[in-house]
Amino acid sequence: MRDVRVVYRKFDEKLHWHQWMRFLGEDEYGVWLGAPAGSVSQRGDEPTITQEQAHVQLFPQDKWFTAIFNDEPRYTEIYADITTPVEFSDDVVTMIDLDLDVIKRRDGTVFVDDEDEFAEHQVQYGYPADVIATAQQTCDWLVRAVSTDEPFLTVYKTYLDKIR
Repeated sequence: MRDVRVVYRKFDEKLHWHQWMRFLGEDEYGVWLGAPAGSVSQRGDEPTITQEQAHVQLFPQDKWFTAIFNDEPRYTEIYADITTPVEFSDDVVTMIDLDLDVIKRRDGTVFVDDEDEFAEHQVQYGYPADVIATAQQTCDWLVRAVSTDEPFLTVYKTYLDKIR
């Protein structure tokens, strides 16, 4: 398996979350990368964080989100970031994090996180109107989709099996 660098930035290009992941495959939903238990991630230049459970991540083409699918027993099953469309270059995946997150807990609870940050950054970074509208539309769609549509129901489990 080849390693791929995942780099999230904020709208001002400041480094946000980043880590190395393993390429697991590509399907009609996008590119799937995985990180085994014990892998590390880092926000900006803060200390690294060791992940206790394996997780896989979906990077759809031409969509305004990425999604993390966590292995059990982590209480967050799905964590979807609203982002600009992903850019693929060699073995690096980059995107701009647009603050809004759709989270699905293991008990089925779904909620939107960081709406306050989204509102604040619209002003601070001067998000264009089309970026705001597309981010909000994607967020609204994901709130429903994470409980009703693939790849959020069973498809991701195949990739989790690969990284375990």
